[in-house]
Parts: sequence; C-alpha cells; structure tokens
Amino acid sequence: MNIALIGYGKMGHAIEQIAIERGHTIVLKITTSNKEELNEFSLNNVDVAIEFTRPDSARENVSICLEAGVNVVCGTTGWNEELAEVEKLAISKSRALLQASNFSIGVNIFFEINKLLAKLMNGRPDYEVSIEETHHTHKKDAPSGTAITLAEQILERLDNKKTWALNFMNEPSILPIVAHRIDEVPGTHSIKYTSSVDDIELIHTAHNRDGFALGAVLAAEFIAGKKGIFTMKDVLGIN
Repeated sequence: MNIALIGYGKMGHAIEQIAIERGHTIVLKITTSNKEELNEFSLNNVDVAIEFTRPDSARENVSICLEAGVNVVCGTTGWNEELAEVEKLAISKSRALLQASNFSIGVNIFFEINKLLAKLMNGRPDYEVSIEETHHTHKKDAPSGTAITLAEQILERLDNKKTWALNFMNEPSILPIVAHRIDEVPGTHSIKYTSSVDDIELIHTAHNRDGFALGAVLAAEFIAGKKGIFTMKDVLGIN
C-alpha cells in the first residue's frame, strides 16, 4: 500500500517506521516546509493518507486528499466543529474517512471500560467524577481529544453531569478536566470517582508513541479501498 504522511514530526516518523515494517511504502511526506506540494498530482499514486498535523490545518489537508480521491486516516484533534462538513465531503466523493482522537488499541479498550463504569455509576451522587490528562509540551490542544472523548462518553451516561470544563471545579453539573503539559510525556489519562469512603480510578499510561502509530497504520490498512465514515471500533471489531 502506498501511504502519504501529512505531518512528519515524531508521530509521523513513528508511523513511517511501523508502516515500512508492515510492508507498505511511504510515497509522500508533507511538512510545514513543503505544504504547497500537497495536491492532486502528488497524491496521484497514494492509496491512503495519514494526517497528523495541527487543528488549524487539518480540515484543509483532509479536504485536499478527499478531493483528490484519496482515503484519509486523521489523528489531528481540536477541530471537531469542522468534522461534520469534511465527513459530508468524503461521502460525496465516495471516499473513506477515519478520524479518531486516539489510535492506541489500549486506549480504545479503555474507552469501552469508561463507558461501562459510567453506566454503573449513574444514580450514585455520593461519587464525584473528574478527568485528568498529561501530555508533552508540544501538544497544542488542551484538553486532549482523548480526554474530550472520555468526557463525552461519561456525559452520555451520567444524568447529573451536563457539560465538561477545563480546570473548573466545584460545580455539581460540570465534569472537570485537568490538563497538564510536561516534557516528553506520550500521554496519560485518568478517570476518578471519589466519595467520602473510597475512590475508583481508571488509568491509561502510554509508554511511547508506538501504540498510537501502530493503530494509525492498522486504520489505514482497514480503510484502503473502502467508502464511508469509520471509527477505531470498526478497525478493532468492537461492537
């Protein structure tokens, strides 16, 4: 499979290594220094593009690929408000799009455990829930897309929580998310339910970027030749 890497930072390098190990070819690498080279001509022999850039450039990058007839895996977070329009474009072009807040297999299992625990905790006001996440200082968005996904899953299942807020505590209807940025931390997420008698805590800690990179390549393999909108649940066969 011929892959285009849009964004060639630390994640792009990790994806490249794993893709090559799995027998794929990187035929195009786009960075901030050659962004103008992302066009229908450079994408001519690309099967799937993998996009990891910035929230302010993701929509344009993904749209160019879809317009050129290329399926896209997108791991950029922080641009959810524009995602629906890009999904419509993918459908209109009969292409495939898979956007995820996190491609790690472990994190996607973590998502399912989070949903189950939130369902079990509904109707138990003696427990107060909060989310905490820590990432490297290069990460531009806060809270992380993964933390937002976790929060949205909880909000769908806890009747007493109406919205989430960053670093905002002591309001019963608000689910607080605390975000930390520390040098070279790949990513840690925790959900804690606290009561006067005990705590229940779920934690996922990434040791490096390899889990995210592998998931992105698996996603690219999954959507190659397909049409439609997909998620990591489709890739991992999670019902």
